[in-house]
Amino acid sequence: MRKGFTLIELLIVIGIIAILAALTFVAVDPATRFAEARNAERWSAANSVLNAVLKYQVDNDGTMPSGLDAVAGSSQVLGTAATGCDSTCTADTTVATCVDLSTDLVSKYLASIPQDPSTGAATNTDYYINVDANGRLAVGACDPELSETITVSR
Repeated sequence: MRKGFTLIELLIVIGIIAILAALTFVAVDPATRFAEARNAERWSAANSVLNAVLKYQVDNDGTMPSGLDAVAGSSQVLGTAATGCDSTCTADTTVATCVDLSTDLVSKYLASIPQDPSTGAATNTDYYINVDANGRLAVGACDPELSETITVSR
């Protein structure tokens, strides 16, 4: 009889080592892992809003949703607040009034306007949108974590 390990035994040991390594990886710095997860959610939300606005444009002969300005140096925070939207966004210069895109985008292009996983609310989602003078769109997160910049544009 030959001595040695069977393939099943080796796979079980490798699986156990992988599980222990994953647990150790998360346990070493859970705050960073949670921040990375929130940033991943921010990337996804920014892409969703950008794609929704682009689909809206296609369906409406190139017209932007109502309320979006074309001022290159001032972004607009998504939300329903009439004031205070210029003081909460640290990633970009924003105007005081939030822009409410829910009427144009919700239900047909988005289930709801996304809100930042840490600080977002319906009045101030902590996501901004900017349309420059050339019509180029940029959507980003106002307060990403771990010094990351979250902006998508087309």
